[in-house]
Parts: sequence; structure tokens; C-alpha cells
Amino acid sequence: MQKDIVAPKAKEIPKSLKKHKETRIDNYFWLNDRENPEVIDYLNKENDYYEKMTEHTNALQDSLYEEMKARIKEDDSSVPYFYNGYFYITRFETGQDYPIFSRKKGSLSADEEIMFDCNEMAKGHAYFKLGGLSISPDNKFASFGTDVVGRRIYTIQVKNLETGEILADKIENATGGSVWANDNKTIFYVRQDEVTLRSDKVFRHKLNTDSTADVLVFNETDDTFNVSISKEKSRKYIVIGSGSTLTTEYRILNSDNPDGEFEVFQTRVRGLEYSISHYDDSFYILTNKDKATNFKLMKTPENRTEKKFWKDLIPHREDVLLEDIEIFKNYLVIEERSNGLNHIRIMSWSGEEDYYLPFGSETYNAYTTTNIDFDTDILRYSYQSLATPSSVIDFNMKTKTKEILKEQEVLGGKFDKENYIEERIWATARDGVKVPVSMVYRKGLEKNGKNPLLLYAYGSYGITMDTYFSSTRLSLLDRGFVYAIAHIRGGEDLGRQWYEDGKLLKKKNTFTDFIDCSKFVINEKYTSEDHLYAEGGSAGGLLMGVIVNEAPQLYNGIIAQVPFVDVVTTMLDDSIPLTTGEYDEWGNPNNKKYYDYMLSYSPYDNIKEQKYPNMYVSTGLHDSQVQYWEPAKWVAKLRSLKTNDSLLFLNTNMDAGHGGASGRFQALKDLAKEFSFLLDLEKIKS
Repeated sequence: MQKDIVAPKAKEIPKSLKKHKETRIDNYFWLNDRENPEVIDYLNKENDYYEKMTEHTNALQDSLYEEMKARIKEDDSSVPYFYNGYFYITRFETGQDYPIFSRKKGSLSADEEIMFDCNEMAKGHAYFKLGGLSISPDNKFASFGTDVVGRRIYTIQVKNLETGEILADKIENATGGSVWANDNKTIFYVRQDEVTLRSDKVFRHKLNTDSTADVLVFNETDDTFNVSISKEKSRKYIVIGSGSTLTTEYRILNSDNPDGEFEVFQTRVRGLEYSISHYDDSFYILTNKDKATNFKLMKTPENRTEKKFWKDLIPHREDVLLEDIEIFKNYLVIEERSNGLNHIRIMSWSGEEDYYLPFGSETYNAYTTTNIDFDTDILRYSYQSLATPSSVIDFNMKTKTKEILKEQEVLGGKFDKENYIEERIWATARDGVKVPVSMVYRKGLEKNGKNPLLLYAYGSYGITMDTYFSSTRLSLLDRGFVYAIAHIRGGEDLGRQWYEDGKLLKKKNTFTDFIDCSKFVINEKYTSEDHLYAEGGSAGGLLMGVIVNEAPQLYNGIIAQVPFVDVVTTMLDDSIPLTTGEYDEWGNPNNKKYYDYMLSYSPYDNIKEQKYPNMYVSTGLHDSQVQYWEPAKWVAKLRSLKTNDSLLFLNTNMDAGHGGASGRFQALKDLAKEFSFLLDLEKIKS
């Protein structure tokens, strides 16, 4: 590592930000201009600094990349699923970055029809993503969306699968997904606000017409809500969903009547959340109605959908979170969570069967997958754990037999899951609450405080961080790392209340939980301050920003991916995507109570003159979720105030957005950067 390389220094242009009779000075506000050549120059200088400072790790990065790539089955394919007379398959070819979407009529031995070869479609683009693939009921057409920038703004087109022709129909500025009516010539789709990217309008489009003639069928005027479009599994109804953090509302239309009017299922009531599934002559409703914090299942006739007609089917339980349901002709499948673990319950409509699938571990993850076919006794689900590769399993709900269709292959001949130990331990938070931590490491590890440990967490939006297998993670485990996930408050890992206790004016529980989990793994001698590393992205990047301000001494290194770190300024700017819809998560800083609370933890606003751990920060120039300038400003301010010579890198992907690189191999190169950062720090310490 070259010590004589000088880090970039962003110029300071003080800007006064006034709110609630208070003034904040932001010296780096000027970085909020993607079109300014000076901004691009600064980002390029940071990239150049990163490249020069890590040049000595290039061989390690290459080695990690080749190692991770070698474990992947390059010519892999998905387990085929059957829908409306065809088997659908997604596959990759050796050396290719992008998937090929194909189908076979009636039988897996039939000739393959390639619908989309994304490798061809991606040519000439630094970023490419195909999404929202939807097949017409007569199997003749496919609507699809493409994004070539990475800002999750899609263009929808339609392909004739019989002739291969791409129709002239072109719909810009859409979310990507679309839904077919049963007439095979009408699709419904969602458009986004051009400034905020909020999905707010649903349109109806007729094939072979100009999109300027499309009919607006719903406009969501509340800027805290986003809309979606879907079709019920029974295929009888097209559904418009409109939702905010706390409230949902649905509109339904018979799929046979695409020119009809959507009818409100149940008018929005603040705090009432519900989702709907159609079966026979009824709707099944997953809802928090009647203070059902962990949700319950209700039922109502399809012609009486207001909540006054809803009847309890599965009542609310204090210790069981009802997460989702899957409806089949003869069975109802329920996904539940208790004590931090997910369970799959199977009930027959006849009432004769009611049982759970058996799972034996404490660090597993099981969930239903592609179950598009309505008239079948086969439930498809996936199972994996921190040390067990993902399996796709078909379970016959009638005979209770299962068939493992596919287990993720880990190539190279060196992997054996028996070489690894999985654990779930419980850390005690400062308020006495027990927080689960899932971890995996190689057998033979001694708890002597000398092991490098990477602690990951997210902790927002009620998103559960389930344990999962990763073949790339083996590159750390086989070099002596412990990998751990802290299931902190703000997620829904231990039920809905776990989320409620980590948002709004209780948001700081998220941060203190992580710090207390860090102290716990140190006290238990899994690791020490010299060997503890932390990682988080997006809202998990906010978590990283807080912990380096509050407890920098606990960590040797931090990885912050696309971090949300300028909380107050962002939440006061309603032109930024996501902002208004986030008020129920973080609070509305136009209200002084929330302004003061957010200001007390906002990473950017709380940087101070102190020692900071080594940090690798990544972002994408075209990020639509967390704007690139947040991490750019954060790093610039950290550089000006930190009092030690710890490493601080800002690596900006100038071609990508929130999800990073689009190609599967380029994503491995990004991961190799992160792993080499950790391994190099560990090498320095040892």
C-alpha cells in the first residue's frame, strides 16, 4: 500500500439549510448535481485514488474472482415450471453474463423456443436488465420491460412469440411489469413520476396502438403511496394495489372485461393493511384488522368485499407472524414465522388435512417459490441454510412425498457442508431484549478472540434477513472468517412488533442492537475489536453510518454499500424518489419532533473529529433509491474530520444503479473488491 498517494479533497462551498428556525451548514451540497463536470471529476478522482491505493490487492482480487466464478455452474438453468400448457425455463450459457428465457410446449422433451436471449439484447449497453416478463393467455405474445441505465425505469414492449417480431408498441417510463386481460390484446401497466420515480399511474394499452392513446385507469394522488398491477392466480381478476408503509388499498376488475371500471375492494383506512387472494367465489384476506399486529387470515364473498363482511379464518396469534399464503384448488398453504424461524403450514379445503412441513435446523430458510399453477397438488418450495446449498423441492400435498428437483451445485470439488458449523446465539441488548444472531464458520474454530468476523445487518422496513447459503461467502469462511447476521429490530425477524420497535421514534433500537450484538460476539471471544468487520447496504448503510459515529472503536473495517446517510436533507427533499413514501418509516422532518430525532442520528450530520475505522463505500451514479451524492458527501466530510490515517475509499460505478452491476460476472468482481478489502486489513493486523 502506497502511503505517498494523496486522497482527493472535495472543495467546500458552504450552503445554509434552514428548517424549524435552525440552520445546518452543508459544505458538500454542491455534489448534488450529476450534470456538473466538477462532480464527475471528483467521483473519478475518488475512483482513481481507490485503484491506486489497492493496486497491491489486484492479484488477490483476480484470485478471488476466479475462485468464486469456479464454484458457479456456468451453464446453469432454473427448474422448469409449468403454466398454461408450457414449461418455462431460465438458463445461462458458459461464459455469458445474462440469462436466456425459453419455453417448451407440453413436454420437457419438446423443442426449445427461445423467447429472449438477454446476452444479445445487452450488447452495446454497460447495464441491462429484462423484467416484468408476462405471457398472454393464448400464449402468443410476451410483454416485457428493459432497463439499460440502472435507475429502474423500464421501457415496455411486446413480442410475437410465434413470429419473433417485436411489435411497434413502446411504453416509456414504466415500472416494467404488465398484466394481460383475457382478450389477449389488452395490457395494464404502471407508469412512474418522471422526477420522483414514484409509481403512481395505471394505464390500459391496446396492442398495435400508440402508447400516447393509452387510457389512464387509476391515478394515485397521495404522494406517500405507490401502485402496482397484478393478476390473481385464479386468473379471474386484475388487481391494482396501492400502498404506503402503513396502509393498503386494492381495486379489482374482471379479467374478461378489460374496458370496465376497477372497483375498490376496501377503501383505505390509515393503519389498515391487507392483501387479497381469490379462490372459487371468495377472497382470502391477510390483514392486521382488529389490532391483529401479527396479521390474521379472513374470508369474504367476492361480491361483498368491504371489511364489514370479512370473517376470521385463522385468528391472530401473539407469537406467530402470518407472512403469506398460497392458494391451490385443493389446498391452502400458509407461510408463518415464530421465534425467528419460518414455517410452512398446509391445510386442505376439505378440512381433512392440517400439518407443517418438518425442518430441523435453527439457521435455515424455507419459503414457497414458483407456484403459478392453480389446479395441482404439488407445492414447490426452497430450502437452504448458512451451510446448506439451496434446494428446490416439489412436495405432493396429497401423498406427503417430496422430490428434490435441484440442489445448488458448488463446483470445484472442495465444498462439503460437514466442514462448517452453524449456530444461532442470542445477544442481550442494553434494554434487556434478546437479539438473535445467526453465524457460520469452519469446524475447528477456537473462541480465542483472534478470528476475523463479518457482521451483517439491515434492520429497516420490516424486511426479514433470513439466513441463506452463498457459495461466494466460502472465500471468507475458508480463510478463517466467521460470517454472522444480526437480526436486529427494524426488521420483522421476530414478528411485527420487532419492526414497530425499530422505526420512527424507536429507530435508534436498530443501531444500539447492532452495537450490542458486536459487543456480544467480542465478549464471547468469537472475535475482537481488531478483527471485527461490519457490512450493510442502503438502509443497512445508514446503520453503518451510525455505528462508525457511535462506536468506531469496535470495528477494524466497514463495508457500506449504497448507504443512505444524509437522512434529514433527503427526507426534506420531496423531489427525490422514495422520500414522501418513507415518512411512515423514518418520520416526516417537516414535523420538528421527527426532525430533531432524525438529526440526532443522521450519519452525515453527526460526523465528528475522532478516529474512524477503515471504510470501503460503494455507490452507483444512476442509483434511483439512494442518490450517489449521499455517500459522496459522507466520504468527503469524513475525510475532512477524521483524526486518524485509516483507509477511506469511495468506489462509484459510473454505469450502474442501486443494485450494482447487471452482469453476473461483473457482480463477482464487485464482491472481490469487498473481500479483498477485508482480507487485506486482516493481513495487516496479523
